[in-house]
Amino acid sequence: MAETVITVQGEYSAWYPAERATVGAGIHAWGPDRETVFGDAVAASDAVRGLIEPLIDKNAGPVTWWSSDSVRVWSERPWNNEGKQLDPVFHAAVDFSVKFKDFEALARWVEQVAAIEHASVGSIEWGLTDATRTSATVEVRSRAVKDAVAKASVFAQSIGLGTVTAIALADPGMLGDPSGGGGAAPAPMYRAAMKSSFDAAGGAPQLALKPEEIAVASVVDARFVAS
Repeated sequence: MAETVITVQGEYSAWYPAERATVGAGIHAWGPDRETVFGDAVAASDAVRGLIEPLIDKNAGPVTWWSSDSVRVWSERPWNNEGKQLDPVFHAAVDFSVKFKDFEALARWVEQVAAIEHASVGSIEWGLTDATRTSATVEVRSRAVKDAVAKASVFAQSIGLGTVTAIALADPGMLGDPSGGGGAAPAPMYRAAMKSSFDAAGGAPQLALKPEEIAVASVVDARFVAS
């Protein structure tokens, strides 16, 4: 019997608990006087920096890395509802990026930043360490190949053939088959749930951050001959 070519796509994903959180925080002050606005932004920036520096330890954490830019100042002249251009409004802003490995310390830090005038927390991106991501990628790619083998074997058995031999493995869309439907492999997903809780002792609200697990996924196109 002539050999039959079977082309399939294997996929696999696994979930891993977040190990790092990169927080985006910012300072934004505004008002009619440039010097006052600039001074407010510098003061708020110094306060945020003062909450970061005692926590920095590249290995032990709770903060393993951080960065900030210089103060940006600009102005605008808004219009009122009668079409009249008003006096200038000055703005000053500073952005911070801070990476945490201790999520309890992160929750406390977010609460402290929120209490600083002109400061806010804009985003939290959950991630894995480089070592975990590397090992996870190896694992899911191997499982994706095994999934492709299993699919091809089922196809072969359904037409009365028993053995499949791989002749090509590739990232999605690279086997040159326009009907294969390949696309880029799914990117890791980062999601976080944020909830409020209350201190049993004092009744004060406390922020609790609960990161969801991170998905690492792989997709592979594979071509087999069945006999």
